[in-house]
Amino acid sequence: MLKGLEIVKPEEIEKRSMEIITEELGKRTWTEPEFSIVKRCIHTSADFDYADNLCFSDGAAMVGVEALQRGAAIVTDTRMAWSGINKKKLSQYGGEAFCFMSDEDVAREAKERACTRAAVCMERGAALDRELIFAVGNAPTALIRLYELIQEKKVRPALIIGAPVGFVNVVEAKELIMTAGVPYIVPRGRKGGSNIAATICNAMLYAQG
Repeated sequence: MLKGLEIVKPEEIEKRSMEIITEELGKRTWTEPEFSIVKRCIHTSADFDYADNLCFSDGAAMVGVEALQRGAAIVTDTRMAWSGINKKKLSQYGGEAFCFMSDEDVAREAKERACTRAAVCMERGAALDRELIFAVGNAPTALIRLYELIQEKKVRPALIIGAPVGFVNVVEAKELIMTAGVPYIVPRGRKGGSNIAATICNAMLYAQG
């Protein structure tokens, strides 16, 4: 056995990881379910910056928990985010997860309109006759189109998870969605990703509300 390695049973790895994260956060704490979301984002990324950059509008995390427990649908901008969501848990509440990125008609429409598929996907999601949570982990254009749809009164999401990652219009799109007048959870700055968007969804699904 290699020296210095801690022997941890597979079923205990996540528990031990959360203990390490809590220890390293020191005296920093949040109310629940925000604290669980922060810890799970750090666990997913091994990046403690999420303790500083995750922004929650007032009560947003509990709004998300309660919406999911009512059977809200989650709309993602990537198949990766969709894949990462615990759909078994989601279905226990009567919810579903949707991603339209791979639909041929979405690609065709985006090409005809000279816009991104992510923007068209948000329109498809907005047309669902459901209570909605949008989980965006890749495309700032998805957040921009969501902002427009909200201003046009075509959709009123229960919550927006605005976590695109990258360099072009990412920061600006996040800041824009924080002014849209709907509950949000946003990691400010350039960081985020589909894994983070899915992690936030799962943290709310696992919460006891």
